[in-house]
Amino acid sequence: MPAPLLLVTRLPPDEEAGWRRALARAMPGETIATAADHPDRTTVEIAVVANPPAGSLRDLPALHWVHSLWAGVERLLQDATMPPVPLVRLVDPMLARAMAETVAASVLHLHRGLHVYAAQQRRRAWIPHPFQPATGRPITILGLGEMGRAAAELLVSLGFPVRGWSRSGAPVPGVSIFSGEEGLTDALDGAQVLVNLLPLTPETRGILRASTFARLAPGAYLINFGRGAHLVEVDLLEALAAGQVGHAVLDVFEQEPLPADHPAWSHPGVTVLPHVAAPTSRASAAAVVAAAVAAFRRTGLCPAGIDRQRGY
Repeated sequence: MPAPLLLVTRLPPDEEAGWRRALARAMPGETIATAADHPDRTTVEIAVVANPPAGSLRDLPALHWVHSLWAGVERLLQDATMPPVPLVRLVDPMLARAMAETVAASVLHLHRGLHVYAAQQRRRAWIPHPFQPATGRPITILGLGEMGRAAAELLVSLGFPVRGWSRSGAPVPGVSIFSGEEGLTDALDGAQVLVNLLPLTPETRGILRASTFARLAPGAYLINFGRGAHLVEVDLLEALAAGQVGHAVLDVFEQEPLPADHPAWSHPGVTVLPHVAAPTSRASAAAVVAAAVAAFRRTGLCPAGIDRQRGY
């Protein structure tokens, strides 16, 4: 019998129990243990985590690798006690599809002015607005990982001209690709919609700032589905007041849940989503983890982890 997998989370007990059941269903030959089971920590080879408390993975001398149940791993990298073993983030095709759907829904909502008509409805104002074809609405996506590529391909299929900016500059069918500092300027210039799907790294923190907004077409739309720390909130508020940004859809914030007194709640130019752009499916994520565990049991080789220097 292999050593138990250690599940470590900072989730409410009912949510952690749900993940434990999903993992057990996906891996019937494995034992899924939590700290409450008091497993023998000297034998644990694999830890499966969801925002674990800092220090919770120390004292695991047999640990080979860690698999995150989330796509973002910045909190794990901030834990100075994280063991120097491969750290695997969740790469789930279902997560990418969900993100692509939400990006497309948000783009179409803004593109067809549904936010404007919703405001008019509250005023009982019947005012039609001119139609603009998708082909005349250039979109820039920052970040072309699994989720960014899926979103870009869906938007291209809807007829939007799409530019993408990434570190690697890897091609995406139908998308104009840019990379590097100069490429970022070119990708932003004149964009009418800016979609952020970047990972959070020291280089990308605060990338949604005044100088970025100034490159966009006047009245451009912002969709931030990356991380709250990508956005300089005061710069966005100023850009909204000046009309440089016409509307922002924000799904992520530095403090979550969003405090009741946060200005985004009541700002007419902001749509607030409660971090739901790409909800993780327990069944799908558990299947991804199960495949990695099965490969490890079969070969003894750890899966490739993230580049800790880059942060993804």
